[in-house]
This record gives sequence, structure tokens and C-alpha cells, in this order.
Amino acid sequence: MSVVQQPLIESIHEVDSLLETLCADRLFLVIDEPAYRASGAHAILENCFQKYATVVFSHFELNPKLEDVQRGIEVYRNFEPDVVIALGGGTAIDLAKLIGTLSVQKGAEHSKCSRDIAMGVVAIEIEGKPMIAIPTTAGTGSEATHFAVVYVDGEKYSVAHPSLLPDYAIVDPTLTESLPKRITAATGLDALCQAIESIWAVAATEESMGYAQEAARLAFDHLETAVNAPTPEARRAMCRASHLAGKAINITKTTAPHALSYFLTSRYGVPHGMAVATTLRAMLAFNADVTDDDCVDPRGATAVRERIARILNVLGTDGVDEACSAVSRLLSQVECPTLKEILVNGDLMAVVDSANIERLSNNPRRVSREQLIEVLSSEPFQSET
Repeated sequence: MSVVQQPLIESIHEVDSLLETLCADRLFLVIDEPAYRASGAHAILENCFQKYATVVFSHFELNPKLEDVQRGIEVYRNFEPDVVIALGGGTAIDLAKLIGTLSVQKGAEHSKCSRDIAMGVVAIEIEGKPMIAIPTTAGTGSEATHFAVVYVDGEKYSVAHPSLLPDYAIVDPTLTESLPKRITAATGLDALCQAIESIWAVAATEESMGYAQEAARLAFDHLETAVNAPTPEARRAMCRASHLAGKAINITKTTAPHALSYFLTSRYGVPHGMAVATTLRAMLAFNADVTDDDCVDPRGATAVRERIARILNVLGTDGVDEACSAVSRLLSQVECPTLKEILVNGDLMAVVDSANIERLSNNPRRVSREQLIEVLSSEPFQSET
């Protein structure tokens, strides 16, 4: 299913003219303050924002929490803006999506409303004000998707609705130049995993595969350079990879590696992209062995294997084993920990039991709890240098 995509702007210097086009008067800014200043966005946008009545929401934790959403809703409703701007990584953008949309729902003044929507008990009914998303990382692709992550009582939920897709995305690679190696690696791995998962996803279409294949190729070819010896070309390539991967999963959603990642982030503090990447290689090998008996995709096992072949082509490899080795080398080069290094106390069953069922159902090959334990205990999680 094709999802409407928003205009893409490649320079942060266009914000001023965009706000004039939108006839903006009052701005609600969801800003990651450290990223705002380190990226250089502050120096560019400060004078622009001074032309408008603004309120800044910036005190929030990494990974969107319901409590932060609810605080933001209160600030939003007291201010009544006509444009929402998000600037930062995936947390800032997802918070802006949720705050801007949930603030205008019926009963939004009550905390129960936001909780019910976050947990999928109540549906979104009213579209929010126009939103501009300005990512300062190259990886989450949140500026290109119609869903947002939120943690409720420590459990991760994904809210999906067409109105959550930002109206405008400003993807300027110069904003990522100050990113530390670890953040560049984690966000870049998220883009790579999103792209590869989107290719094999049950919901994959020709449109999504077009986005995903280009995203995977760009990320695989440029991530190591962007992390260890960054160049403007590598930064630009990773920004494009991130945005295209976002457009791809906006159609397909993600699969098993994402389903298995959330516990690693919430329990062990592993950055999201790295948490996803730890299971990518094993799930590539597992999905490549799909049969008609365990295929979930209605198009059949042959169609899934054809899409796996596209992944091998993107990685420049001739076989699954070679592709798995190539993925392992890249993860080692960008210092992504292995699953066994993370689970020093052997908490593997907890990872499996916490897997997001919705994401697992989008995986092309049916996988049982016992199979996951076997797959995640296997050799593919050893580093290969």
C-alpha cells in the first residue's frame, strides 16, 4: 500500500521562507537542546524564530516517554500554536508528532486520553497543526513515517496514523557533522536495518523496495566512513539512506530484528540502532531458509527468496553466508556489540519473551519461541573481523 509522502527540503536555510508560506504566527518547538546547538542549527534559526511567538519544549528523556508527551500536551494547549517544529533525533521528532496530534483530540486535557491513544485503546480522530521535522541524526527516518514510538510504564508502543506523518521534512546533512562516532554508528545501523527488513517484510511492495534497496546500498557503502573518517559525501549519503529507509518502513513497517531490540534498549541501555543490528545477521540467515510450510508472506517462499536475493545483491555478495559475514564485518568496524557481549548474564529468554508480536508477524518466515532461542544462541552472533 502506498502512503503519501511529504515534500523533502535539503537545506535548513529554507525554514524562514517555509514559515512565511505557512503564514505562521505561533510556533511550538520540540527541540533537543544539545543537538540544536552542536549541529549549528541554533546559529541559523535563532533570528528566524525571534520573528514569531514561540514556546520551546526541550526537557525530555531519551526514548519518548508518555510522561513527557503529557507534559508537552499541557504546554501546547496553553500556548495554542499554529505550526509545530521538531528538531533533533528520533526522540524529539516522535514527541513532536505525538504532542501535536494528541493535543487536539477530544478529551486531550485528561491524561487518560493520551494514555489510551498510546496503548491503542482509543483511535486518533482529529488531525493536528502543520508540522516541520528537522532531523539532526542520520538513522531514525522518523521525519518520513506516519508512526511514533512511546514508552508507557516501561513498555514500548507504536502509535500509527496518517496525520503523524510530518507535513515537511528538512534533511540537511550539515546538521549531522558534529555527531559523535557512537551516535553516527547507532543511527546509521538503524537505517541499514530498516532498509533490509523492509525488503523482506511481508508488506513489501515494489515502491517500498525501491526506497529500501537504495537506502541499504547507501548505508552499507558509507556507514563505516561516516563513523570512522567522516566526509561530506558520507554524511550526505547516510542522510539520504535514513530518509529513504524511513519512506520504506512507512509502507512496510519493520520485522523481527526490531521486534527483538526493544528489551535490549530498555533493559541494558543499548542504543536502538545497535540493539536492532545485533540480530540482523541471524535473521537474514533464518529468513533465507524460508519454505512453503513456514512462509507467512501470501506471495509464497519463492517471492521471499527473490527479495533475499535483492539484499545479497545490495551487499555485493553471492550467497547468504558471505552476506552474513559482510554484515558482521561492518558491525565490528563501527564497534557494535554482539548479542552475547550484551547478555553477559545469559538473559536470552527474556529478550525472546519480550519480542513485539506485531513486528514478528511482519517477518516473512514464521518463527517460534524455540526457534528464536536456537537462532539467537547460534554462531552468527560472534564478531568477524
